Amino acid sequence: MIVFDLECRRGQHRFEGWFRSSEDFARQEELGLLICPNCGSADIGKALMAPHVGRKGNQIPVHAPSVPVPAAAPAPTTLPAPAPAEVAAPAVSSTPLPPEAMALMHKLARMQAEALKSSRFVGSSFADDARAMHYGEREAETIHGQTTIEEARELLDEGIAVAPLPFPVVPPEQAN
Repeated sequence: MIVFDLECRRGQHRFEGWFRSSEDFARQEELGLLICPNCGSADIGKALMAPHVGRKGNQIPVHAPSVPVPAAAPAPTTLPAPAPAEVAAPAVSSTPLPPEAMALMHKLARMQAEALKSSRFVGSSFADDARAMHYGEREAETIHGQTTIEEARELLDEGIAVAPLPFPVVPPEQAN
């Protein structure tokens, strides 16, 4: 996948477009399939973008410190979560989301809240509890809690299905 910053030439609106390849963008542009989400204009082109320049091969990578992230272990009957390499990095944009996207996010938040009603918060013991259930050391149940990205990857490597929650969760002891 490739992401281009696009610009509406009529209204000067900027937005992102995701395409399979540069050729896919060119084909969609040629067929007039690109539409401005703000004003509906089909006069769309690529906006100036700052390129992502990778580090040189002889540089040592800087690793971010492990930061706890909310995670949930689905009940054992669910399908495994995608591997971390299959999950795209979040995109950041300064343009407001279309109303349909906002409605979808609200619906997703309600679905997460409903799902968490039947899940137990285990805090920072998430990885240990998920392992214990996976290896039959304790009864399986749906849990959610916090773990580091490193621990989440280790769980996935062990075949333990975990997935990040779309929205942050306030621990019960910190809730109003």
